[in-house]
Amino acid sequence: MLIEDERNYMKIIEHYERCLERYGDSHLGVDWPNKRDVATRYRVMLDVIRERGTNKIRLLDFGCGASHLYEYVLRHKLSHIMYSGLDISRDFIDLSRSKFPSVPFYCLDVLDSEVQLPEFDYVVMNGVFTEKRSLERDEMMNYFERLVGKVFALASRGITFNVMSSHVDWEREDLFHLPLDALAAFLTQNISRHFVIRNDYGLYEYTVYVYGRP
Repeated sequence: MLIEDERNYMKIIEHYERCLERYGDSHLGVDWPNKRDVATRYRVMLDVIRERGTNKIRLLDFGCGASHLYEYVLRHKLSHIMYSGLDISRDFIDLSRSKFPSVPFYCLDVLDSEVQLPEFDYVVMNGVFTEKRSLERDEMMNYFERLVGKVFALASRGITFNVMSSHVDWEREDLFHLPLDALAAFLTQNISRHFVIRNDYGLYEYTVYVYGRP
């Protein structure tokens, strides 16, 4: 079990739950300010999938929130994606299950125990690391490193996540701006040398694809 000081990331979860309570099942309810940018993120996240065609892909939406990514999958008729969702928040999981009762959803903290989950081909982590709220930078970096390591072990092919860019006019104190050199050093030394950095889709963030093999 984690001690309370090691669960400081719950401050981030509580923030998102407050957004859901205030704004409901919407892009604002998961604290994305611009609805059009949300669709861009979903497209870029799903580009982590290397395989093209009709082969089934087992995908875990880690930090699924209200399962808006699944709505994107349905809207674009991406029938090759076998979607599952995971969130630490009971509020979000209850909402997702009410919307999609036939979809597998998991409500748990992967850092808190040795969890038993099915094997997935890819794991998507959209918005999990973009906000740090009141966490100190070192606290957020520690959370990021531990969680990426845990999640990478769940994926047989690869994972993807986004963080805020440090190449901006100014950095917000409540967001997680991660320099590219710090990211590359961590991934190369601890996770995998096979990664792609996407900084080409017009937002003040970047997305990373990390693969187990070339």
